[in-house]
Amino acid sequence: MFGRAITLFKMFGFSVRVDLSWIIIFVLVVWSLAAGVFPNEHMYPQYVKTNPGIYWVMAIVAALGLFASVVVHELCHSLVARRYGLEMSGITLFIFGGVAEMTDEPPSARAEFMMAIAGPASSAVIALLFAAAWFIARDLGSPPYVQGVLGWLGFINGTLVVFNLIPGFPLDGGRVLRSILWHFQHNLRSATRTASNVGLAFGTFLIALGILTLFTSGNLLGAVWWILIGWFVRNAASQGYQQVLIRQTLQGEPIRRFMNPTPVTVPSSLPLDRLVEDYIYHYHYKMFPVVDDGTLAGCITTRHLKEVHRERWPQHTVREFLEPCSGSNSISADADALAALTSMNKTKSSRLMVVDGPHLAGILSLKDLFKFLSLKLELEGEDLEHAAAPKTPTGSQ
Repeated sequence: MFGRAITLFKMFGFSVRVDLSWIIIFVLVVWSLAAGVFPNEHMYPQYVKTNPGIYWVMAIVAALGLFASVVVHELCHSLVARRYGLEMSGITLFIFGGVAEMTDEPPSARAEFMMAIAGPASSAVIALLFAAAWFIARDLGSPPYVQGVLGWLGFINGTLVVFNLIPGFPLDGGRVLRSILWHFQHNLRSATRTASNVGLAFGTFLIALGILTLFTSGNLLGAVWWILIGWFVRNAASQGYQQVLIRQTLQGEPIRRFMNPTPVTVPSSLPLDRLVEDYIYHYHYKMFPVVDDGTLAGCITTRHLKEVHRERWPQHTVREFLEPCSGSNSISADADALAALTSMNKTKSSRLMVVDGPHLAGILSLKDLFKFLSLKLELEGEDLEHAAAPKTPTGSQ
């Protein structure tokens, strides 16, 4: 979902990151507030001509308040998820808001419901606090710019509550819907399919709304935002169902079934230039297991070759750059396919050594995983690419 993210800080053990796309929304929010929302002659007549720069200060403070509100929203999701034993990899803010990144699906419908409702509940509390602060500031005769920032933050958090409670996956309301369906149907896949279809429909509605806005009012910026948000919701809804489908399809499947039991290996005494010419260029793999006398010593990857200048490759051997077996490059032969896929996602690797004690049992590639996944889903009548799309009945042939 994200591009390059920068870690800002840690809170309660969670890394809070900001995707570079957040800069776009931050600038747009500041610009729209300073140029359109706050310069209201009826609300702030004394600042319209005498001190127009105050609007930019107000806009920056309000945008930072929105940033903090979204962090609290996602943090509440993460804290509840942790309470139910879910591992969270962190919180990332991106162009359309924020997301608490889970490494697995919730263990129960109750856990899903409590985790999903925690975000809107926190936003509702924040909205009420800012609204109360606005009333107090007004009664105390605080400067209009203070009232303006407090009032907008109360309004925008209230808007976030309403938007997030729309019952379309992966919005919080969609997760609430999924948890209810899951509770009564006892089927996570079916519940996710239904909630995802609602999300797809809602995303389509937003896209249509954007097109209608463009042709009826000529508001290009507003139309583009509706279309982009609709596209994001549709994409996230489809991906959300695909993730559940992949997890349930691979869980419990032994990796011995589709690993390569006779992988290409290299000896530790092999010079780097021969590794490149005889193995990398020939087989087109980025990682090779290193085996000496039938015992697995580790592996070597193309990443290690970058540490040595090409002219010096003949002077060095694989042994000097050997990477020992670890959780990042190997997996037990008794593990299942879902554990292998999770490991690959964490390490961003496409190949894992399958080990059986000190010996190499085989090589598992991401390509092999998805070949098996595609075949199994085809036999079960599922289409991974359009997994969340509504099914239409067809006649028998």
